[in-house]
Amino acid sequence: MDLIPLSAFRILKELEPSSRYLAGIYRVVLDEPTIGKTVAVLISPEDPKPGKGGRKKKNDSDLKRKRKKPAEPLVGNLIWMDRDELARLHEKKLLKPHVIERAAFVAPNGKNKDDYERRKTVMECFLDQKKLQESILIHEGLGGIVTETIAEFGVSDSFVYRQWSNLCRWGFDKKSLRPGRDRSGGAGVKRPCDLGPDNKPIRKKAGKKTTKQKIALAYGVTLEPEQPGMASEWAAAIRAADNQIPTPKPPWPKRCELITKSAFCAKSKEVDGVITLVKPEFGTYPNKGQIQRTLTVDKTQLERLIERTTKSHFKMALRGLIARNWQGVAGPGHTWAIDSTVGDIYLRSSVNRAWIVGRPIVYIIVDIWSTAVVGFYVCLSGPSWNTAKISLFNAVADPALLGEMWGYQPILSLSPYPTMCYSLMCDRGEYLSQGHRSTATKLLPLTSYAPPYRGDLKGLVEVLHRIEKDAQFPFIPGAMDYRRAELELRKVNPEDSVLTVREYVQYLHELFSGYNLTANREHRVDAHMRAAGVYPSPAGLWRWGHEMGVGFRRHTDEADLITGLLPSNEARVRGNAIYYSGCDYMSDEIKAAEWTAIARNFGGWNVPINVSPRRSQVSR
Repeated sequence: MDLIPLSAFRILKELEPSSRYLAGIYRVVLDEPTIGKTVAVLISPEDPKPGKGGRKKKNDSDLKRKRKKPAEPLVGNLIWMDRDELARLHEKKLLKPHVIERAAFVAPNGKNKDDYERRKTVMECFLDQKKLQESILIHEGLGGIVTETIAEFGVSDSFVYRQWSNLCRWGFDKKSLRPGRDRSGGAGVKRPCDLGPDNKPIRKKAGKKTTKQKIALAYGVTLEPEQPGMASEWAAAIRAADNQIPTPKPPWPKRCELITKSAFCAKSKEVDGVITLVKPEFGTYPNKGQIQRTLTVDKTQLERLIERTTKSHFKMALRGLIARNWQGVAGPGHTWAIDSTVGDIYLRSSVNRAWIVGRPIVYIIVDIWSTAVVGFYVCLSGPSWNTAKISLFNAVADPALLGEMWGYQPILSLSPYPTMCYSLMCDRGEYLSQGHRSTATKLLPLTSYAPPYRGDLKGLVEVLHRIEKDAQFPFIPGAMDYRRAELELRKVNPEDSVLTVREYVQYLHELFSGYNLTANREHRVDAHMRAAGVYPSPAGLWRWGHEMGVGFRRHTDEADLITGLLPSNEARVRGNAIYYSGCDYMSDEIKAAEWTAIARNFGGWNVPINVSPRRSQVSR
């Protein structure tokens, strides 16, 4: 067996003892194979020594006060053990290595810190393993090093042996010398000032004396406290009254007032024809400090936090986070999140800029894995599944087609450009619609939604709305910032607005393209990605994921996208054009099919169409 100095081992108890060494836990102080000896100390015997005798102890019920816990006995007597005997016990499986775990170290403060520093200075020689072993071999005991320590620092021998006992019991480390005053007095044990059989408190009230008591004590007079100590009956009444107060709990002054009225007001009087509770006399009810301590001493810091807020707010903003939103997502293009918000800006009409058309609804679709914005849509109607479908069409349609329809040069920030995702996260109102059911059956394998008032479960797309609004506020005329308290009190002037819907869409396209290409995603790049040269941006992650084969892509015919995502209606074929919503439409395909000639000679007819609300174009 390898007897490492300062390690511990355990000798098991035998029915018929075959060794002179007592069963228990030992700590090795010195191991000398050259002389065949191992110096150890017994720190926890299996069978404690019998008492010294004396009269029989009283029962706990007969005591006026609870019996104090006795101090731990000192250990540290050196035992010179034969190595051959220890080897024999090890072969018989009666000696086993042992590990003693010390309690978590808490840095002392105040008086404990000064005491701790003094102990470390005095016991420095005992922590030097080489010097300790030399002293034991020369003096065959601790007498030499103890004498030197007493002479150098002027401490008592009992102080040195107490600290030596701590080192032997908890390990030869400075942390073992930490004072244990925090464990004295029975921490966590309740000490209520209940009344005894003689109608007097069984114990005195703890705490600082009042000025009146201090002055009286200086003249040799002991005054009883005017405010009695906390009794078990009071504590039970406080907890019962506090349970009747709904969460979130009010501030402490109001909370204490409600508890006092509920549990301790036993009288009332008539005031102007109204029965009003009368505050009890001083000393017959607990004060605010006693109420607050009763309700907080047995609760953790987290439990006290939960009391001050609602359950929904705690789950949304204060709950512990156990994962990332991208964990469990296969790769880019697999899971998207869609959300809408009211834009913090007023827009003008493209027909007549003197007309203000109101604040737009902005849809954003975000890829969860790469955090890239794959599509967006701006409209003037309220959120619905119909507008959400158009947003999906914008995300998966050809970027050149979108640029042509909106009149801007597309910026190809994502390569390859997105296709229809596998899973879509949307709002509850959109998810529970009949239109969603029909669309999901054809185009979306999986859809899900967050519970009501739990936007935090798809917080990535919520954050992008905030980024969009923060970016437009400094330089777009008419943009609003409702998150600033000083601006919430001001009235917004819609006349400051200058942009139309089409111009606002072009601005958002540039904003989201810049975000995809430049947003910092260093926290998402691991060592393998960094070695592969991945640029830490949403577009960089999107491209790398598809190159590595973890991206999700699937082909959907353009005709299926148009019929499945764009709103459907009917148009009328006339002798001069196709008429819909007050406008005439024409295309090369219609001219080649001679639809207008047929309608002029034989009568018009209705045709099903799908409408893209961008420039009122019609797709057949």
